[in-house]
Amino acid sequence: MLMEKKMEKKAVLITGATSGIGKEATIALAKLGIKVIFTARSENSGELVKKEIKEKTGAEADYFICDLASLVEVRKLAGDFQKKYGRLDILINNAGVGETELKFSKDNIEMDMAVNYFAPFLLTNLLLPTLKNSAPSRIVNVSSMMHAEGHIDFSNLVEGKNFDKYSAYSQSKLALLLFTRKLAKELEGSGVMANAMHPGVINTKITKEFLADTNILVKTAFRLTMISEEKAGGGIAYLATSRELDGVTGEYFDRKTKKRSSEESYDMNTAEKLWVVSEKVCGLQKE
Repeated sequence: MLMEKKMEKKAVLITGATSGIGKEATIALAKLGIKVIFTARSENSGELVKKEIKEKTGAEADYFICDLASLVEVRKLAGDFQKKYGRLDILINNAGVGETELKFSKDNIEMDMAVNYFAPFLLTNLLLPTLKNSAPSRIVNVSSMMHAEGHIDFSNLVEGKNFDKYSAYSQSKLALLLFTRKLAKELEGSGVMANAMHPGVINTKITKEFLADTNILVKTAFRLTMISEEKAGGGIAYLATSRELDGVTGEYFDRKTKKRSSEESYDMNTAEKLWVVSEKVCGLQKE
């Protein structure tokens, strides 16, 4: 069961932890005695969350400043983390955006794909040596039930052509799920588990903006299924720590329940092609 005993001397790195479900997951993990390291976009936001974690848990947290919309900064984050910390037991790729209009990252990549997919692809690959050395370890990728509406369009992974907020977001979350499945396969025998999850429907800025132009029936249906940020954060912490999931890898969870995801999310040919393309975009081509 989650939090059945204190977990000592372990370290977690979580992105997108200065607000919402990421912050709640960070607090839940800190309560376990895990060393919490998180990302923040500014020193001010980082210090505020660090103080809140201390007040609520008594634990000392640490953070790195990183704009995940920059592959250069993602590389710096990975390098700085490895210089400062010798182990990484849990990596949680939680940070996400849902743009309502076309925007581009610092690398000229459509923003949803840049932050929701390419940043975690690069960060995870760069931190794999540390995760392997710390095994048994876990990777948790926060996807979304909206992955089921997505389709990988290899002609439009970075360009943002004919931008539609639902299609862009769904593609990025499907890409993250395909990455998780391919990653789990690559890591077989290493002691590193990789799983993806839908954290639940939460009353976040992304949810509000996506529901803004839907009809009253759709809005009502979503509101009836909404859960608190604390519960959603607890679901992330469960996937990251529960002993019930020891050895479980390459799966998709709806909060704490393993579920079957969309048909395309099981297409390993697409997953493998996406991996190769992603290596090129992120500058990880093998010599």
